[in-house]
Order: sequence, then structure tokens, then C-alpha cells
Amino acid sequence: MEKPGRRNDKPAGRTDKPVRRVEFETMLLGRHSHLFNPRTRSSGGRLDRSAYILLSRIQMDGPMSIGQLTDAFGLDASTLNRQTAAMMRGGLVERIPDPDGGMARKFRISAEGARQLDADRAEYTLSLEKVMDDWSADDVATFAGFLQRFNSDIERLEGHPWPRP
Repeated sequence: MEKPGRRNDKPAGRTDKPVRRVEFETMLLGRHSHLFNPRTRSSGGRLDRSAYILLSRIQMDGPMSIGQLTDAFGLDASTLNRQTAAMMRGGLVERIPDPDGGMARKFRISAEGARQLDADRAEYTLSLEKVMDDWSADDVATFAGFLQRFNSDIERLEGHPWPRP
């Protein structure tokens, strides 16, 4: 009979199973998010996490309505209304009539939003290059492939695929 918290006489929380190692490493990855936090970067980055992600999606897909953003992110409209309102106040997006003639107005990334997104993306990329400075090009490509597969499988399970360049 197994004791609570133990399996096969191994202490609870051991990371010898591959999935447990993935859990542990993704937990640590979240801990290291400060590397990419605009408030801690020397240049005083301007985009918070939600703006960075929303702007990235709008940049890839083109103008999107609240309904389309709701479908894309699986978030409720009130959350997206708050986030897009903050981005409008910051001059990151502008509201335009639907270019396809639909009734809903859409959000389009502004020139300032594109500039800030590009600047933040360049800093994030530089941070990643520093982290992986001693990795081979093959190791970076392999990691990128596994990371894309991991994210794609999450997106498949959630039903919210993300477009990729």
C-alpha cells in the first residue's frame, strides 16, 4: 500500500519523470519572465504583457473586432474592452470601420503601436540572444521547433490557434 504523497518509495515532488521535469522547467520559465518585463528593462519599455500580445496578434491578422479578439484569445469581451481601451489611450491602436464592410468597428495597430512593438520585440530578441549566446545554431533551431510544437499543442487543446509567420 502506498503512503500519501509517495509513489514507489520516491519522495513527492521528485522531477525524475519527464512530464514532471517539463512542469518544473515551465514553472521556472515563468519565474524568469522578469528578463522580458518592460518595467525592469533599462530603456523603460512601454508595453505591458497584454498589450504586447494583443498588438502582436493584430499585427499578424490585421484589424480585428472585439468579437474576433474574443474568439482568438478565449477571453470575455469585458476584459478585451478594458485592454483595448487602455491601448487606445496609449495611442497604440485606433478604432476604424470594418475594411470589409461589416458592422463592427475594428482595432488597427497605430504607427506608434507598431513602433513600440518592434522596439520591445527587438529588446526581447536581444535578451534571448544573450541567454542562448553559447548555444549552437542547431540547438536554437531544435529548441524553437519543440517550443512551437508545445505551444501549438496547447493551442489545439484550447481551440485557439495562433497564426505564425
